[in-house]
Amino acid sequence: MAESNFIDYVKILCRSGKGGAGSRHFHRAKYVPKGGPDGGDGGRGGHIILKGNRHMWTLLPLRYQRHVFATDGQSGGAGRSFGKDGEDRIIEVPVGTAVFDADSGEFLCEITEDGEEIKLLRGGKGGLGNWHFATSTNRAPRYAQPGQPAIEKAVILELKLLGDVGLVGFPNAGKSTLLSAISAAKPKIADYPFTTMEPSLGIVNYRGDKSFVMADIPGIIEGASEGKGLGLRFLRHIERNAVLLFMIPADSNDIRKDYEVLLKELKEFNPELADKSRVLAVSKCDMLDDELRDEIAKELPEGIPTVFISAVTGQGLTELKDLLWREINSEENQVKSTMTHRNLDVRHRVEEEDEFIFHQDDTEEDDYPLDDSDWEDEFWEEEDSVNG
Repeated sequence: MAESNFIDYVKILCRSGKGGAGSRHFHRAKYVPKGGPDGGDGGRGGHIILKGNRHMWTLLPLRYQRHVFATDGQSGGAGRSFGKDGEDRIIEVPVGTAVFDADSGEFLCEITEDGEEIKLLRGGKGGLGNWHFATSTNRAPRYAQPGQPAIEKAVILELKLLGDVGLVGFPNAGKSTLLSAISAAKPKIADYPFTTMEPSLGIVNYRGDKSFVMADIPGIIEGASEGKGLGLRFLRHIERNAVLLFMIPADSNDIRKDYEVLLKELKEFNPELADKSRVLAVSKCDMLDDELRDEIAKELPEGIPTVFISAVTGQGLTELKDLLWREINSEENQVKSTMTHRNLDVRHRVEEEDEFIFHQDDTEEDDYPLDDSDWEDEFWEEEDSVNG
């Protein structure tokens, strides 16, 4: 994976900007005695914003930009002049990116559409200048509101490919061969296990003017949900697929057992995967005669649509496309348009990312500390109620 440009898991440190302090200035002019307070408001701190970009396919740029900091708002000035707002930082990510709290593993948000924007961290509000606090009994307030502090959070970005059909199977089950046979994708194909080292997407044309997206992930082995093999790192990519296509070769010793092992690994990774529509394809059937095929059919798992295929000869591929198209457009799949993301736990983390060390600057003290800290929260609540 070190030589690959496909990065689907990255840990970064984000910090929004702190709000600028309000000014404690008093108007001074030769012919205006007792001009009164005219300190301006501080500017708000910059936001940290996530934005979906359909032209991106990897989180690689964030591998080289581990710290994303927005700028602080500037302090207010004389003459009720407002401080400049801090600059927002926009993080462009591929569509299908989910965000988790790096400390707790809690799911925060996800980007599912091109151009969609989510404020990951809000910048601090700017403090009010002293002219806001002038009253009939206190005409010369010598205090102003400080800006709200910045928010700092380490987050994990996890890319989950958007596809209609996800291929599930053991190594050398023929998944990449199938994808190359029915789409324009060119995944690496060889006669050794774990040839596929990263997910691949292919657009499958269906009866002329229709199409659907098929996703291929590295092979799954027994124990993948506990970290064995490569399956655990890429199982996240089939969480968004509407239909799961299980592929088991015809020369398997026990097709039913292999299917149950694969299904068990999916359930242990994310129990919601068991609710997805499933189709079974028995691959490499060009080596079977009618008698062997009938014998295999008697031992197939019950309750799952099955088709015999051969990506080399093209046997059963049209039937497979018809079956997948029906499953994708079934009413059940239309209802299940959303999914609940499981929180990250120790098994679902990438070790080298979790051990990444952030070097943080010491937090600077406010330039304008409050004279009386008891009324700080009260003033922020008052401003929120006025501004909505």
